[in-house]
This record gives sequence, structure tokens and C-alpha cells, in this order.
Amino acid sequence: MSLLNLEARTIWSAKHKQLTGIITKPEEHTNAAALFLKLHAYLYASDGTNQGQATYEDELLKDLREQTLRSYPVHTVNSNNSIAWHIWHSARIEDITMNILIAGGEQVLHSGHFADKLKTPFIHSGNGMSEEDIAEFSETVHIEALLAYRQAVAARTRSIIAALQPGQFRSKPSPAQISRISGEGAVKESEQWLIDYWGSKTIAGLVLMPATRHNFVHLNKAMRIKLKLQK
Repeated sequence: MSLLNLEARTIWSAKHKQLTGIITKPEEHTNAAALFLKLHAYLYASDGTNQGQATYEDELLKDLREQTLRSYPVHTVNSNNSIAWHIWHSARIEDITMNILIAGGEQVLHSGHFADKLKTPFIHSGNGMSEEDIAEFSETVHIEALLAYRQAVAARTRSIIAALQPGQFRSKPSPAQISRISGEGAVKESEQWLIDYWGSKTIAGLVLMPATRHNFVHLNKAMRIKLKLQK
């Protein structure tokens, strides 16, 4: 299944809806975790788990020119941001929510030393950035490190979800976990609403949005940019 065409995206969304219906049921835990892993795998570049079928990120990166990836601003539906920003932002959100709020562990950004490898001073989620900051990020971010970061985040997420036990999808992040977000500079001070939003969610809610749907939405936006600039 490729996520390039409308039919395939519709199928992905239908399966995501199916996941929504079973994820909080302890008796469906095994099925929910397996379905999540399948949906999640299609949002990242192939790593040998998709039986040779192209993923959405595969399709996005195929023949993608660096100029297209870095181009900013790009005037498309609901976004002027660059492809580089979209794939970084979605990975940062996933890294923060999965590792701090679900696993209670270290962000991949830090454990993998990607804060240095990315060659950018920005370590937050990407929300609330000025036009000047987005332009700087888009121009200077190290592309190979960015793609490696996404892969590392994806791998960590899959290991976290695979290790959850029945009933854990219903639990919520602790106050200590939530406070870590600000303490680690993972979200800008001006974007407290985002921390409040995450803090109101169960693990299931975090899985259904940042780790899947949010990524899906931003890959769609990135694909529209590619199709516009590389007609």
C-alpha cells in the first residue's frame, strides 16, 4: 500500500478509525498495538518492515530536490512552511510525547545527540516559530541528520508501544512528566496551550494524534509542496 494516492490515504484513515475504536479496550490490546505498528510504519521511510511496499515518506523523498525540501515560504493549503520544517516538526512532536509523556525516558534528540547533528539551535517542537526562525531552520538544518533523526524517533516509538501492557493505553502522563516538557525547553514558553492539551490526553490519545494522525497530516502537507514545486 502506497500512501501517495487518495484511495490509499482513505484506507489508512479508515484503519486509523478502527484503531480509535479498539485502543482503550484491554481485551483488544494486542490487536491495537499491532494495528498501530502497521499504520506507523507507513509514515516513515522503509526499514525492511513493509515487505518491499513503498511508504508515504518513501514517496515524499523519491526524487525530492534539496531546493524543494528547503524552500520557504511555500504558499499551499493551510501552510507556508517548508518540507524540512514539516518533517522535523512532526518528528519533534512524536519524540517529545512518546518519550517524555509515555515512556518517561530521554528524548531521542538528546540520547542520539541529534541536537548537535541537526546543526540548528532549535530544540523545541516548532510551534510558535517566527518567519525568520523558520527561514533559518529551513536553510541550515542538516538534511541527512534530519532523516536519521526521524528514523530514530520512529524506532523508539515502536519499541515503546510494543512494550505497553493491557490497560496502559487508558493511563495519563504524570504531573512530573508534564513539567519535564517546559524544563527541557521542548515547547516554547508562548505555547503553553500545547502542554495543556497533551496533559489532558491519555496514552491512547497521544498515540492516536502525535504518533499517527499528526504525522500523517504533515506528510500530506509536505507532499502538496513537492507536487507544487516539482510539477
